[in-house]
Amino acid sequence: MSFLKSPGVHVREIDLTTIVPAVSTSIGAIAGAFEKGPVNSIVTVGSEEDLVKVFGKPQNSSNQFETFFTAANFLQYTDQLKVVRCESGVTNAIASGTSILIRDDDHYEDSFEDGQASVGEWAARTAGIHGNSLGVSICANATAYEETAVTTTSAEEALGQTVISVTDGTVFTIHDIVNFGETLGFEYQVTAADASTITIKLKDDPNGVGLQSTIATATNIRRRWRFYDLFDAAPGTSDYATQNQRGTLDEIHVVVYDQQGEINGFAVESNGNRTSAVLETFANLSKNPNCKSPQGDSVYYADKIFRTSSFIYWMDHNSAGTNWGTDFTGETSQIVMEDGGTDGAGANAGDNIVLDATGTSNEDENGNIELEIGGTSYAALDTPTTSNLKNGTDDYAVTAGELEIAYDNFEDTESVDVNLILGGKGGGAGDSASTQDTHVTMLHALVETRRDCVAFASPHRSATVGVSSSITATDNVVDAFDLCPSSSYMVFDSSYKQMYDKYNDVFRFVPMNGDTAGLCAFTDQVADAWFSPGGFNRGNVRGAIKLSYNPKKSERDQLYRARINPIVDFPGQGVVLFGDKTALAKPSAFDRINVRRLFLVLEKAISTAAKFSLFEFNDEFTRAQFRNLIEPFLRDVQGRRGIFDFRVVCDDTNNTGEVIDRNEFIGDIYIKPARSINFITLNFIAVRTGVEFSEVVGQF
Repeated sequence: MSFLKSPGVHVREIDLTTIVPAVSTSIGAIAGAFEKGPVNSIVTVGSEEDLVKVFGKPQNSSNQFETFFTAANFLQYTDQLKVVRCESGVTNAIASGTSILIRDDDHYEDSFEDGQASVGEWAARTAGIHGNSLGVSICANATAYEETAVTTTSAEEALGQTVISVTDGTVFTIHDIVNFGETLGFEYQVTAADASTITIKLKDDPNGVGLQSTIATATNIRRRWRFYDLFDAAPGTSDYATQNQRGTLDEIHVVVYDQQGEINGFAVESNGNRTSAVLETFANLSKNPNCKSPQGDSVYYADKIFRTSSFIYWMDHNSAGTNWGTDFTGETSQIVMEDGGTDGAGANAGDNIVLDATGTSNEDENGNIELEIGGTSYAALDTPTTSNLKNGTDDYAVTAGELEIAYDNFEDTESVDVNLILGGKGGGAGDSASTQDTHVTMLHALVETRRDCVAFASPHRSATVGVSSSITATDNVVDAFDLCPSSSYMVFDSSYKQMYDKYNDVFRFVPMNGDTAGLCAFTDQVADAWFSPGGFNRGNVRGAIKLSYNPKKSERDQLYRARINPIVDFPGQGVVLFGDKTALAKPSAFDRINVRRLFLVLEKAISTAAKFSLFEFNDEFTRAQFRNLIEPFLRDVQGRRGIFDFRVVCDDTNNTGEVIDRNEFIGDIYIKPARSINFITLNFIAVRTGVEFSEVVGQF
């Protein structure tokens, strides 16, 4: 505050309400192969429905379903999962040419926003064969939208007829909608056309029947765009173009549809599916790159498609059109130089000269010379265009290197907040013991770099799935993790669970690291992060039909010594996570999940609060502020059974002159963590009738 210069009342506010903030504890993360979705970028999903919507359904290839169901199983317990799709050999479906990879929207903006002529007009929004089912239709002018009396019938046609004789069949294209006569009447879809005939079927009829009434010779035929009835009117000239004199006929209509039925289940070619197969419609988009809506939003078709489409990217203008992507200069005022007469078109013809901004010279019937605006109309495509996308590719056989690159997206603690890293597919890129150590080592490197989260890993598939001997399965699981690094930031589980795959109507064995991580998230909801996720109170696994391997007591002993948490199917009590060990090899408080997660919560919360002491003075006032901030938080944790006792030391004993001179600040926080019960001993002691209990209590 400034120095006081005269008597008066000076008001100050001192904020002593600062608290240690709440921090996340249940955000999951996973990387792997998926059917669709952005490539090598993080997307947060909140449910299995969201997972399917963004990343597609589980596949059989290379056991990709393991990754999908690991993610889906985690989402049974909580609602925050960050997903990265691996960049393998996937490419986007395109309209023509050789397919390319567009990883995500940022990649499109950086590399393809200005066009990519080698792949045609459109590309699928997501990489993979999923995009090969997409089709795009454009109506670029009123003629393409509708033509009245385009030709006539050349013979009388009977009820039910599907092949119609016409005067000129060349004016039709497949999928045109036609009706016979001046009135609308019944409408039909053209399925084939040649010089003298068209083949038709009743529009939107599931049976694809023919004529519903007889047709006379020389009946006029009206032709319409395949999707005309999804729009209010034909495309024309936008208000922007009209008001700003930016050309004419700049509007187009665009329809995105499912050509094969792989996206929404309706193949556009099947009888009755014409409109059911439609995925998106875009009305009155503009070919002018500067065209705006009355609200100021861009309606340039490439921009609008990028901002709002869920299925396609614009890649290039139609090669048959001209001026697309052009902004015409607005017309200037005409300059009229008169040498007689009153105007250039009246009876008093003179030598009027009309000068416009651009154009060609023309002479009217009265000898007037006019320079007229030329080329201001956007070239219109008189027939609709159709692009059926193709050449998209999948690759579910992710390499270890590709998986590591995907998980590297989670490395930065400042930009990515995660708490529970799901290892996903057992063994990582493969399903064998040879890939197990590589996979776990990769996860270990990630969590040891971040040091604010825990990773969960399952054994490779062949360790337990299909293994009939539980003794052999136990040895396999122990061997799978035996050479894996020691770490309190890792958690190993023992088994796979069988569950029903509703997407493919099969039963599958899937790894359980998604469930184990999910139980930690569930524990956060019903208790706190420092409670154990194991046992009958909080450790019940959801959705398990049976286990690939159900270890007996002696086998659980072997697993526990090897840092592996058994998952056990207890008759009448369900499938239970029956352990809470971390992968730390040395005896320590940190070899328990609850202690590790307790310290993660404390470290994250207190370090966040401590940031507000940066650039303050290291004096007793600041140190007292720090203690007063931290101690109530720790007392709260203590009251919620997370710690037995604590002490905060932040004074001149640890903030010495040397520390202050190094511009450092030290707070020592001593914690006695609460320990979970892993072993229960019940002593039943028989006592003689004449003996007092006080005589024997405490002797055993």
